[in-house]
Amino acid sequence: MGKEVSLSTFTREDRVRYRHKVRRCLDVFALMLNEFRFDADRPMTGLELELNLIDKDGEPAMRNAEVLADLADPSFQTELGQFNLEINVAPRLLAGGGFDQYRRDLANSLARAEDRAAKADARLVLIGILPTLTQRHAVLENLTTEPRYRVLNEQMATARGEEFALDIRGTEHLQSVTDSIAPEAACTSAQFHLQVAPDDFANYWNASQAIAGVQLAVGANSPYLFGRRLWAETRIALFEQSTDTRPDELKAQGVRPRVWFGERWITSIFDLFEENVRYFPALLPIMDAEDPVEVLHSGGVPRLSELRLHNGTVYRWNRPVYDIMDGRPHLRVENRVLPAGPTLLDLLANAAFYFGLVRDLAESGRPIWSQLTFSQAEENFHVAARDGLDATLYWPRRGALPATRLVLDWLLPMAYDGLDRFGVSPDIRDRLLGIIEGRCRTGMNGATWQTSTVERLEREGLDRPAALREMLHRYAELFMSDTPVHTWPLD
Repeated sequence: MGKEVSLSTFTREDRVRYRHKVRRCLDVFALMLNEFRFDADRPMTGLELELNLIDKDGEPAMRNAEVLADLADPSFQTELGQFNLEINVAPRLLAGGGFDQYRRDLANSLARAEDRAAKADARLVLIGILPTLTQRHAVLENLTTEPRYRVLNEQMATARGEEFALDIRGTEHLQSVTDSIAPEAACTSAQFHLQVAPDDFANYWNASQAIAGVQLAVGANSPYLFGRRLWAETRIALFEQSTDTRPDELKAQGVRPRVWFGERWITSIFDLFEENVRYFPALLPIMDAEDPVEVLHSGGVPRLSELRLHNGTVYRWNRPVYDIMDGRPHLRVENRVLPAGPTLLDLLANAAFYFGLVRDLAESGRPIWSQLTFSQAEENFHVAARDGLDATLYWPRRGALPATRLVLDWLLPMAYDGLDRFGVSPDIRDRLLGIIEGRCRTGMNGATWQTSTVERLEREGLDRPAALREMLHRYAELFMSDTPVHTWPLD
């Protein structure tokens, strides 16, 4: 939801006009899917990465405006919290050395950002949730000062009509209430984009949903929130609860949440956009002057701004994207499942596993979604978020089995095949997927390294806050070494 927003008060008339305009955009989108040529000749991929700023004590550093002003780099943007940054990496093909190009670009960009952060007495860290974040940090005053974040908070709080509640039961239990969406700023993620043709979109989205649980099991990196050890990937529960605009009565009625896994396999990208319009009221009813029908009839490419903005306020874990590049429309699956970090190598290994596996499953002769129920895919997703590499997942024809066994015996070979279809260089393919294999064989990902390190420090006599600070300092140093997390020392 990167659109700039300046209005904080919307009338009833604004909302009615917006609803009609969104539905008009949806009708035009349906026509485009039937009649338009979308850009899919050489499908591109993309990456977005969210970062945290910490100070010398390992606490959140509320200095993103200062760092961004010094960077003056449009690829870096604000995020919800003043201790967050986001970097958008230029899209590219994966064939040949695409992953190595991603690594070089990210390394160069992060080095520049680290240099600017140091001038602001801060440093960067890639981690799903800052373990030193406390409830005194997650307050309205620490939201980024740009109007769009304050407006979004106002609209969500108004829609909910009461305080936001957190109730996360994991290894430990956290209960909390807040008057804003500020706790959501704790969630920092890595997002993968995959451009697909309209006719192929449903296959790729369904495949992405089917493997979301597996992604979480191998990539979990968020075990602590507000000092409590919760889920292996606590981001999932935190994001779902901290932005839930439904009071208990609407939950009981079965109203859909805005952070949503979904409820069914699809046959077209239109299914997702149509569900978004049908089920979710507008949060930001901001109108564009474009008449999409007129633009389409004149041979132009409609921006469909209202539909895109509305889509950006429904937080699916695999989100459909309509966009325009160089005057041509295209469609993307935006995979939003994984946390940031622990290192660039780990990030790219996660990307390689996702891109390879999703392509192999999407192009399979017998679709996985014809064998796996949607409810079972959702169950896998939440079990993996809770248990990480210790999760037991269900897979068709294999039954319930440990996530590590599922990956090593069945899914890694598929990911290899999928990367071969992308034309990825074999040495890059082997290096990145070897990291996923290493995590499964050692039982070590970001979440298990964090919890194992904190347990050791607590046995040595540190209390929880001190152990979390010390763990984060070690994590930040190892992040700079860019060695995969499964090789990190525990002492």
